[in-house]
Amino acid sequence: MDLILLLKAALMGVVEGLTEFLPISSTGHLILAAALLDMPDEKTKLFEVVIQTGAIMAIVSLYLQRLVSTVVNLPRQAQAQHFTANVLIGFFPAALAGVLFIDVIKGVLFNPLVVALGFIVGGVVMLWVEAQQARAPAQRVDDVDAVGWRDALGVGLIQCLALVPGVSRSGATIIGAMALGFSRRAATEFSFFLAIPMLFGAAAYDLYKHRDLVSAADIPMFAVGLLVSWLSAWVCVKWLMRYVASHTFVPFAWYRIAFGGVILLTAAMGWVNWTP
Repeated sequence: MDLILLLKAALMGVVEGLTEFLPISSTGHLILAAALLDMPDEKTKLFEVVIQTGAIMAIVSLYLQRLVSTVVNLPRQAQAQHFTANVLIGFFPAALAGVLFIDVIKGVLFNPLVVALGFIVGGVVMLWVEAQQARAPAQRVDDVDAVGWRDALGVGLIQCLALVPGVSRSGATIIGAMALGFSRRAATEFSFFLAIPMLFGAAAYDLYKHRDLVSAADIPMFAVGLLVSWLSAWVCVKWLMRYVASHTFVPFAWYRIAFGGVILLTAAMGWVNWTP
């Protein structure tokens, strides 16, 4: 057993868990972390699928009671049906766009300039939305159960922007929902629920695509990464829900802009290959 590789797997798990649900894009951070840690290229894709699954499991475990209650009551309770319909409506646009355009996106848009612009432009939009909120807060939706189908569709269409590397799925859905009139807490929670079908679907597709890389020898590395990703995402989500109760996303916006500059610098100097 390679203890150094297990340590690298744990560090990658931490990066995934801390960045998947914060509005800062896990993609750029995982590329940088994999380069700095010199992770084996042929296994990185599959490993990232595994640790992404760990992060999703954190959401499932934190909201397990709500999810179980929804499934149990789905045949007979209007609230459960309404909630499920909204999640599916929000999930569908990006899922369809991903199926139709994922090869084009990966072939054309995965380059350092696009990734950096995704970070920087996303940060600027975040600052603009927060400025609008500060001047004239418009919070029509203060709870996920108050989301209407038009609201869900709007957030779902905005989620399509997250197919552009560097934009951030959570960043697009949270800030997009706020722009549509969601409270900060409702936007964050709805983003979490949208993540479940979106990320599970993407993980299942990538796992199938890279199934030839599956090896029993990699199980310890995958297990460590998955567990650490789950734990760090669990802590991160708990912290984020407390944070949004009394803080804005402005610090994340400035972080995104700064990280975009880091991407451009490391790409220009040839330190990191920003093609995932």
